[in-house]
Amino acid sequence: MARCDFVARYPSKQIRVEESEASEAAAAEARFLHLKEVFGGRAGLIHGKMKSREKALAMAAFAEGATQILVATTIVEVGVDIPQATIMVIEQAERFGLAQLHQLRGRVGRGGAKSSCLLLYKAPLANVAKARIAIMRETDDGFRIAEEDLRLRGEGEVLGTKQSGLPGFRLADLSAHAPLVSSARDEARRIVTGNPNLEGPRGEALRVLLNIFERAEAIRLLRAG
Repeated sequence: MARCDFVARYPSKQIRVEESEASEAAAAEARFLHLKEVFGGRAGLIHGKMKSREKALAMAAFAEGATQILVATTIVEVGVDIPQATIMVIEQAERFGLAQLHQLRGRVGRGGAKSSCLLLYKAPLANVAKARIAIMRETDDGFRIAEEDLRLRGEGEVLGTKQSGLPGFRLADLSAHAPLVSSARDEARRIVTGNPNLEGPRGEALRVLLNIFERAEAIRLLRAG
């Protein structure tokens, strides 16, 4: 079967879901029209604003080799298994997270043919974006990529709304108190396992501390398991 290519495009903004989907679809349509002028009917298009039947037909045409270039938004990030797809081109790769880059790259190389993933980006790169792209070049090990993603993004807040960044501490400085934080984490694990209801004098002391530091929500979460 003929070689198939992907062209993935990232939205220019993510203000609201609706705006993001619209801008992503518009960018994909513009790229598709350009490629169609060059390759004619060999280029196809799929994005999230299309109707379900249109998306199904676009994917079927690509899988069958009727179209050999598929311009796609991040809708193809997961659930797409087309073994004959051999090239993925990701535009504006500097704006993706590591996990998403890894998922997109995983859409090719699913068959026996040699495959490639091309990351297109605009220089100069910020340090984090440069690190992400370097890691993508170095490895395709999902576990290592997940570890590096966590390291670069930070773990966010367990009891807050932040989904990235280093957790904030009122008294601790991670650069100076890393061993102490590690010991505190081990102690927290023991408490969660051995005394989740915070019973007895030690449990009562922990309740007081959680309330002092405005983390009383943790008590309810511990009870919920």
